Amino acid sequence: MTVVRDVPKQLFIGGGWQDAESGRTLSVDDPATGEELCQVADASAADGRRAVEAAVAAQAAWAATAPRVRSEILRRAYDIIIARTEDLALLMTLEMGKPLAEARAEVAYAAEFFRWFSEEAVRIDGGMTTAPDGRNRLLVTRQPVGPCLLITPWNFPLAMGTRKIGPAIAAGCTIVLKPAPQT
Repeated sequence: MTVVRDVPKQLFIGGGWQDAESGRTLSVDDPATGEELCQVADASAADGRRAVEAAVAAQAAWAATAPRVRSEILRRAYDIIIARTEDLALLMTLEMGKPLAEARAEVAYAAEFFRWFSEEAVRIDGGMTTAPDGRNRLLVTRQPVGPCLLITPWNFPLAMGTRKIGPAIAAGCTIVLKPAPQT
């Protein structure tokens, strides 16, 4: 099946695809038939540390990236997800048994998070407010908090991923995404 064959089987760490440090893989099975669809890298704690180290190393450069550029990246991600709706829906159906119509709806829902946060990325700003004493003014600035660890549930694998990735990327934070092992 082409859509399964084209899915990356490695871990994406530090801007590139890599095998798990241990070389171990995890079977992805069709819940309807029990048939193995493919093998993917089985990340360990050591791989998690490598991912966190890469996110920390990239944080300063990503935080310094102009909000308009972050916005354009998120918008491009939205466009790609929409263009690949059928493939992504089929993958969800195959890997977790979600009905195809529901999977298509999830893809559309997931893409909308990237579109929304692409628009919000250029509106991240600060402001002035009155201090509690009523005599002074407080300056509020917004800045990235740093690398974010994003853990997603099994039941909405794409939508909960984009719901967490979108605001982090828009705000200038690097990420490490840890999906549920069932998806």
